[in-house]
Amino acid sequence: MTTHTHVISPPLRYWVPRGVYRPQTDTRLLGRALRRERVTSGTEVLDLGTGSGVLAVEAARLGGRVTAVDISWRALLTAWSNALLNGLTLRVRHGDLAAAVPGRRFDLVISNPPYVPAPGPVPPRGPARAWDAGDNGRRFIDRICDTAPTLLRPDGTLLMVHSHLCGIDTTLTRLERAGLRARVVDRTSLPYGPVLRSRLGWLREQHLADADTTEELVVIRGELA
Repeated sequence: MTTHTHVISPPLRYWVPRGVYRPQTDTRLLGRALRRERVTSGTEVLDLGTGSGVLAVEAARLGGRVTAVDISWRALLTAWSNALLNGLTLRVRHGDLAAAVPGRRFDLVISNPPYVPAPGPVPPRGPARAWDAGDNGRRFIDRICDTAPTLLRPDGTLLMVHSHLCGIDTTLTRLERAGLRARVVDRTSLPYGPVLRSRLGWLREQHLADADTTEELVVIRGELA
């Protein structure tokens, strides 16, 4: 009789200082999709907009060689520290999305970018920079869609999470136009949080929200066609 032993990894240890995005439902949803990928010791992983670094650390724990990118120095310090807390290492790079890793290609690119629609310009600093993404919430999503083919190796994969408020079909179409096969691989629904509730009137004026105050989060997976 054959017995199988299942090893359950302990929870990640992490700290998140003020001004850095704290792991939430979108983080956990993307982490679940990440754990379904075949990450090995030979997998080069890029985390665009790493924030606290929790997803980058999880990818490293799975065995990947991880590069974590963020425009916030505080976020990079947090990601690096959280890797140390878990006995792991990350490469950290300061910069604006793909510009931080010029000429490099990866087996897996993951991203939980800012995606909340917001009146006014993207803030240059402060906590809202981690979620505000222009009047349609696509300021960063569109850039990631357009640059994904330049970041992926021939068999590479993109995993990105965002809200239905940004337009799920818009993302799928944009990725396909960029040359990727794209589909939704995970989703969950939750009540609007404090940020969305605070701008509900504006969202309705922009026809981005209706009477329903339930947000759907999706993980989109893209592969080079």
